[in-house]
Amino acid sequence: MKTLLYYLLLFLVFMACNNKPTSTEKPHTTPPPKASQKKIIDLSHSYSDETIYWVTSKEFKLDTVFEGQTDKGYYYSANNFSTSEHGGTHIDAPIHFAKNGLTVDEIPLEKLIGPAIKIDIYSTAINNPDYLVSIQDIKAWEKRQGSTIPDGSIVLLQTGFSKYYPDKVKYLGTDKRGEHAVKLLHFPGLSPEAAEWLVKNRNIKSIGIDTPSIDYGQSEYFKSHVILLEENIPVFENLTNLDRLPLNGFEIIALPMKIKGGTGAPLRIVAIVTEDEK
Repeated sequence: MKTLLYYLLLFLVFMACNNKPTSTEKPHTTPPPKASQKKIIDLSHSYSDETIYWVTSKEFKLDTVFEGQTDKGYYYSANNFSTSEHGGTHIDAPIHFAKNGLTVDEIPLEKLIGPAIKIDIYSTAINNPDYLVSIQDIKAWEKRQGSTIPDGSIVLLQTGFSKYYPDKVKYLGTDKRGEHAVKLLHFPGLSPEAAEWLVKNRNIKSIGIDTPSIDYGQSEYFKSHVILLEENIPVFENLTNLDRLPLNGFEIIALPMKIKGGTGAPLRIVAIVTEDEK
């Protein structure tokens, strides 16, 4: 009997040892979170003799002061440039359409830097140069995202028209210049009703669009400008590369030339997008 119990105990010990994981078995572990990286996307057009301006504005001009080897033996180059405030990728300061609005140098940096969202109306605007971004377009974005536009957002409107830049006929509607050309302008913009709705119902820092103006080309009274700028909401115009941005979750840095008393200024605007590493 004792012998039987001895062998039974020995058998149980042997089985227990065999049930232990071998050294080649890997214990279950939770995979580490994916690393993320920040990507900078330039939303600005370059300034050159191709830069698109309002049809009544002075265009960009670059004059060479010196370029080459100096008599001291070193290379040196320098240029002079001249331009109007409103052309190419630029900012409209509130004073542009509001008597008591802020000038470019007075705009708080907090209005130019921060979290942003993109409202994509490419599919409806790209084939309609007189398209007006509507309240419904804004509400459709909110419905898809399952939330309202977050307080303090910078709002960007993607019509897709930047793909035509710098072709004046496709981008502006005309390559003519002067007062008579204003009536020939055709490109999408933000409807005054949508501008009013944003001002009354959402708290946005600033707004931008990838067309020559926040008001559409056929506008006569520039009501969207007036509505937004009277609330000291800066406007960014002639943006590009909006197709490379997500609908939300990115940051904007929009720094204009600091012109004292300026109604507008050339703008270097970039987006910072966080991407998961593959």
